[in-house]
Amino acid sequence: MIDETKIQKALHVICTAGYADDVVEVARKVGAGGATILNARGEGARHQVFMGITIDSEREIILFLTDDETCEKIMQAVKEKVGFNTEANCICFSIPVTDAIGISQH
Repeated sequence: MIDETKIQKALHVICTAGYADDVVEVARKVGAGGATILNARGEGARHQVFMGITIDSEREIILFLTDDETCEKIMQAVKEKVGFNTEANCICFSIPVTDAIGISQH
């Protein structure tokens, strides 16, 4: 049987480019350790066209590896501080992590 108290979560937060540091700051205040920030490009049903050039929305993805309790705290803080109805326009989701190598938890 799996000890569910030790299950890790991979938390993905997607935000408007330029707000990743704000997201990490919000997450650290509720217990996050480190984070990985990736540059991304949004693709959706709506495109903005300027002088014949399609402009895609620039995004950033912040990845956290954390325990279940801290994951819930981060998600709630993101929702309240930098959520969907803010300029950061964050969405987030988590995925269970069953195996990992190359990391240590302190």
